Amino acid sequence: MKIVVMGVTGCGKTTVGSALAETLDLPFFDADDFHPPHNVKKMKRGEPLTDEDRRDWLVKLSQLIEQHLHIVLACSALKAAYRRTLSADADVRFVYLEISPDVASTRLALRTNHYMPATLVHSQFAALEPPSDAIRIDAEQDIDAVLQGVMHLIRSYHG
Repeated sequence: MKIVVMGVTGCGKTTVGSALAETLDLPFFDADDFHPPHNVKKMKRGEPLTDEDRRDWLVKLSQLIEQHLHIVLACSALKAAYRRTLSADADVRFVYLEISPDVASTRLALRTNHYMPATLVHSQFAALEPPSDAIRIDAEQDIDAVLQGVMHLIRSYHG
């Protein structure tokens, strides 16, 4: 089972992904931990990343997915092309955490110790190409409801 928990900044990817991995007893990785220093500095300055900035990062994440029989990865995966890179392994299932720009901005304003400023929320929504083939979850619910919804849908896909 290979799962990528995706969505814009502030949607809860890390929180949901780590809880999902714990529930399923799978290894968890946060794509934010794999950004090169240049990308982190750029985001700290409030500059959105480009496709070029993300290319090597996505290849590295794809390799990480391929190296694991089972994995949960929290990754924005905003564009269809990014998801194609990540899912070179056909067994990848995407879980899309849907959230409004207002809620994302509010959550980011409350978050501490992270390099992504709330000013980049708009650029994330501008880049977002919502997936048509992902498990879609309303991420504005509380974490227990989100996790329960994800688990129900994953079980329906995996039997």
